[in-house]
Amino acid sequence: MSKRILVIGAGFAGMWSALSAARLLDLHGSTDVEITLVAPDPHLHVRPRLYEEGPANFRAPLTAIFDAAGVKFVQGTVERIHVDRRAVDVLRVDQHAVTLDYDRLVLAAGSRLFRPAIPGLAEHTFSVDQTDEAVELETHIRNLARQPDTPARNTVVVAGGGFTGIETAAEMPARLRAALGEQADVKVIVVERGAAIGPDLGAGPRPVIEEALRELGVTWQLGSGVASVDAGGITTADGQRIESSTVIWTAGLRASTLTGQIPGQRDTTGRLRVDRNLAVEGVPGVYATGDVACAATDDAGNHTMMSCQHAMNLGRSAGHNVAADLLGIEPIPYSQPKYVTCLDLGPWGAVYTEGWEREVKLKGADAKKLKHQINSEWIYPPRADREAAFAAADPLRIVVA
Repeated sequence: MSKRILVIGAGFAGMWSALSAARLLDLHGSTDVEITLVAPDPHLHVRPRLYEEGPANFRAPLTAIFDAAGVKFVQGTVERIHVDRRAVDVLRVDQHAVTLDYDRLVLAAGSRLFRPAIPGLAEHTFSVDQTDEAVELETHIRNLARQPDTPARNTVVVAGGGFTGIETAAEMPARLRAALGEQADVKVIVVERGAAIGPDLGAGPRPVIEEALRELGVTWQLGSGVASVDAGGITTADGQRIESSTVIWTAGLRASTLTGQIPGQRDTTGRLRVDRNLAVEGVPGVYATGDVACAATDDAGNHTMMSCQHAMNLGRSAGHNVAADLLGIEPIPYSQPKYVTCLDLGPWGAVYTEGWEREVKLKGADAKKLKHQINSEWIYPPRADREAAFAAADPLRIVVA
């Protein structure tokens, strides 16, 4: 009787989980295990690029790759996970409800931008979190020229001075001038409630970030977050008013709400705590990976970030280990001791760091060249060739040397 590995999600972690599981099954000549992946769209949405211009173009088709690897794709949305009977309720794209049984489950449902209950935030802010949201922002910017020339029209507020906020802010001056004209008096303001820009990035790259933003004409206000948003701008927690027709919310992520249907322990962002093999602690047969997993990256106390860098290797490891579990062979514990960052700083360039201390190794044009290679090559799926896909899905493959 055949068995089933069920993967939920077709992001970086989900895609690589399916391919890595297929690779191991192929290596062992196993023909009695079906790999099924469920997701709303048969494309990899290249989310790390959505701050760039042209976000509608940042997606890669997956159907041919899955066909080549022998992965069955079900287009739909998971509505309920029943761990007690190892089944998942799915609403297919044709609105037909089906229940899929599984022997092993890999939850790779990703994350969403966290939108707290701030008055007006839901109605009056944009984001670059999902493709449709980034497209909506791009359309809005292009249409700004139709509005009267006012300080509000010419001002973009980026709420949140973290990784995404900085990358988004660095792009905005050039995009505003492209829409409004080179002589427009544009302003881009980052509002960060912390005491420093890029609080999670640490002190290492901060001088480079500040230098780049200053040269781009981006300013920042620290120590007070957004208290309310309306059609004309924002009011900060300390009572300051900033008039703006374009407020972009970038402050924080939360794991998919599907994690709440798994009876495991979670961290403050909703991620499931997993062991070194990425199995959910205390829940037999269930693995978590990517942005829904809180996993140790090494033996020094570091844990995964909600990032493409970690999601890709987490996916390779989860897929391998879930298949190894079914085959009864030894897993390969997840390990990713080398941590790097490459932060895009718009036309100025970029900054590349290594280590959890984020020691700057490259900046400016040299780092920008690396960032372009990462964004346009390294994070995209392999070609739709079985051998190439399996080679790329090896959990021991070194991506960052």
